[in-house]
Amino acid sequence: MARIERKVAGLIMRDAGIVESIRTVLEKSGDGKVELDWADVRGEVTSGHWGRLIETGILKEGEKGFQVSDAVTIKQAIENFDQPRAKKSKTTSDTEGKWTKWDKAAAIFAISLFAGYSFAEVREVIGRGVDLLIGPADAVLPFYLVIMILALFTGLYSTLLQANLMDMEKMGEYQSEMKELQERQKEAQKSGDKEEMERLREEQMAAMGDQMGMFKLQFRPMVWIMVFTIPVFLWIYWKILSGNIDANEVTITVPFVGEADWTEGLVGPIQLWIVWYFMSSMAFTQVIRKALNIRTSPT
Repeated sequence: MARIERKVAGLIMRDAGIVESIRTVLEKSGDGKVELDWADVRGEVTSGHWGRLIETGILKEGEKGFQVSDAVTIKQAIENFDQPRAKKSKTTSDTEGKWTKWDKAAAIFAISLFAGYSFAEVREVIGRGVDLLIGPADAVLPFYLVIMILALFTGLYSTLLQANLMDMEKMGEYQSEMKELQERQKEAQKSGDKEEMERLREEQMAAMGDQMGMFKLQFRPMVWIMVFTIPVFLWIYWKILSGNIDANEVTITVPFVGEADWTEGLVGPIQLWIVWYFMSSMAFTQVIRKALNIRTSPT
């Protein structure tokens, strides 16, 4: 297999969608007879695909633009390459568009909620708003139990959001591909195959763009979790720091600690109420995942 053909094959293995971009470049350039700039194909070829074609040498710099290196070999590589195998490769180019306008709006809203930690006025508004929902339960139940119930709901919606918003199969296949690439790099280094090492470096370079997309895929459920969790957390913060707890509930008896105030530093500067909430949430989350048999990681 010629060098340029291996480069085309490597790109398609990482992203089957780049085939159409290569065909567009071939068509617009008259099979390599005309030099192109990205502006000539902007509506049909993404900047990411254009950059990869340049990085791998499929497009080389000409006098006035970029020229296709070897149109005949590239066309032959596309025809000969096993397309089903390429399509099976789950790349993050498919996942980058998964963020809807609602996801983006949720991200902005979640970030704005952080103002409640710094500004008492914002915390007061959020605290009183959430209190309209949680207040009735807080009026009849002990405060420590209310926190545990909130932690239970946190574990429940966190698990369900991760299970429904993250494509575990796609992430698992991506991790397997990266592991396979690393193993092939080790083998090439041991054998001293410089040509293979160069080809694998090109594949790794192509995969760097995928890593950002995978991060976005992983972060998507976290945004929605923050939308629900931050207001609850700020409500607890508001109750304790603003003195909105009944006098007989300002302390709690904790194992290995004894009676302690909610604002007492339990783990260094981390106050008791924070430790109580997160420990309860972590415990309930594990139980919920086991009970519902939900996998929240690709491995």
